[in-house]
Amino acid sequence: MKISGIKKRWSIVLLVLVLIFGLALYPLPEQNPIKYVDRDSGQIKTEKVAGERWLVWLYNNPVGEATLWNLAKRKVVSSIYGNMMDRPSSTKKIEPFVEEFDIDMRIAQEQQFESFNDFFTRKLKNDARPIDTNSNVVVSPADGKVLAYSGILNSDFIIKGYRFDIYSFLKDSSLAQKYFDGSMLIIRLAPSDYHRFHFPVGGKVSPLVRIDGFYYSVNPIALRKKAEIFFLNKREYVIISNPQFGDMLMAEVGATMVGSIVQTYEGEKVTKGWEKGFFKFGGSTVVLLFEKNKIRIDSDFLNNTKMGLETTVKVGERLGVGLVLP
Repeated sequence: MKISGIKKRWSIVLLVLVLIFGLALYPLPEQNPIKYVDRDSGQIKTEKVAGERWLVWLYNNPVGEATLWNLAKRKVVSSIYGNMMDRPSSTKKIEPFVEEFDIDMRIAQEQQFESFNDFFTRKLKNDARPIDTNSNVVVSPADGKVLAYSGILNSDFIIKGYRFDIYSFLKDSSLAQKYFDGSMLIIRLAPSDYHRFHFPVGGKVSPLVRIDGFYYSVNPIALRKKAEIFFLNKREYVIISNPQFGDMLMAEVGATMVGSIVQTYEGEKVTKGWEKGFFKFGGSTVVLLFEKNKIRIDSDFLNNTKMGLETTVKVGERLGVGLVLP
């Protein structure tokens, strides 16, 4: 009887494993390609996504979603992978990555790297990203793709019908009220982008605030399924006080496989274009919040966002102008 009971239990376990394996291999749904506007040419292009099948599986397969909920979103997984990217053996991934995503290495300060993360967080030559020095201009803090909203209160965020919750994002009711009817710019960095971020305006910087959270992907494939990712993920922010732009909030948002967010700036006074920090391996996001009537965002970003399209941008390029006279 005892042996019979053990066999029965093992049969049940085997059946469950077979079912899980079968679900894991269940055909993935077709995904609409990620379209964006190339700002230089005005053309609509299709994004090449690093690890696309893995992302689709995580967010669209029952086993994948269970893996996401129990494992992939957690810091330990991203930290482990981030540590792997710090090892000398990870350099073998650099050349295939550069070739696959057609990365221009001529503008990098260094050409030899000690690890993949060393390559991933590479610095660029001083003239690679010219900064618009007009004091009334806000510049992009990062290379990436932009979504822009001139009024957070009246804008649907990412997915039609889903409203951005600024209170949950900041975890500070009085501070959230300050930006409740203001403007927002979201710069998404893909893994193939330059991953250092810079100050979009100069001014006095408040102490850094860190909000603990998970490490969901910020790729549109993930956001289609889970739009609240931006206020579930780990994030850090400062407020930059500037005479023309008021109190502008700059937040960095972590994501799946981001080893860490590293702040490199020092002091309370900063200049537009200065490096603020960098993301280790993974795609990430910078969010800029402005008080009401402090910025006029450039129309191409706003119009493309209304069509559901992101727009490419580089560090130092103009995002908008101030509405307060200097």
